[in-house]
Amino acid sequence: MAANNRRMSGKKGAQVGSGGQRRRGLEGKGPTPPAEMRKGHAKQRAAAAKSRRAQGRPQQRRGGGRSTSELVVGRNPVVEALREGVPASTLYVQQFIDNDERVREALQLVAERGGINLMEAPRPELDRMTNGLNHQGLVLQVPPYEYAHPEDLAAAAYDAGEDPLIVALDGVTDPRNLGAVVRSVSAFGGHGVVVPERRAAGMTAGAWKTSAGTAARTPVARATNLTRALEAYKKAGMVVVGLAADGDVELGDLAALESPVVIVVGSEGKGLSRLVGETCDFRVRIPMPGGAESLNAGVAAGIVLYETARRRA
Repeated sequence: MAANNRRMSGKKGAQVGSGGQRRRGLEGKGPTPPAEMRKGHAKQRAAAAKSRRAQGRPQQRRGGGRSTSELVVGRNPVVEALREGVPASTLYVQQFIDNDERVREALQLVAERGGINLMEAPRPELDRMTNGLNHQGLVLQVPPYEYAHPEDLAAAAYDAGEDPLIVALDGVTDPRNLGAVVRSVSAFGGHGVVVPERRAAGMTAGAWKTSAGTAARTPVARATNLTRALEAYKKAGMVVVGLAADGDVELGDLAALESPVVIVVGSEGKGLSRLVGETCDFRVRIPMPGGAESLNAGVAAGIVLYETARRRA
């Protein structure tokens, strides 16, 4: 009997109830709050920025830094840069220069634009400034470019009540391709371009010229690390689409273009880098019935931007 009692004592007693706590734990917490009220969401940051501006307080801005100043050298390049509206701070003209048609046009454009200093300098000084390049008596100084921060592009789109449409360039080193992409982004209602800080084209005079003046209204942001910038966009609710010749999805089948989206374009030769490619939500290919192996960054971006704008219209 004692043994039987010992066996009985090892058994568990009646289970104590939860008092309704488990049932309450399963109850819903109500509807998901709107994006403007979710901490850390891009729309919430945009709403906060709008509120700061409305209250007249200075807006804190995490800029993407500045480039270095640049010199445009030679009579034809200087005149072309002035015609295309490339920002300039000073035009240096050699003393006792032969006053030909290009020199006269450069001086006239500077007078018409205003805000550009006109300086006369001896030839040895211009030789020193240009490290002995054939300047032909004309040197145009382009001021440093003020890059935006990648977060600024999405916040500005949400602030305007629009779904962000951003192009990121991975390994594109030709400034003319950057300028062409900026021009396409402007033409199809995009909100800006993101470039890496290193080993990538920047907003030089060549990029300004190729953009045909659209760089004045389309911001370019510079990211210290492009992969991290793309991951931040994804956390903010955006879809990251990478262009790849061997992509799994064809451009015409991608419904994500109607959402907030970042289009990533790689270099013509190497395409997307490994880490950037792994970060993309989709790898998309552009069908090319003509059999071309690849498209340059400017053309590829223009095709995808057009398709996106068409669907959103």
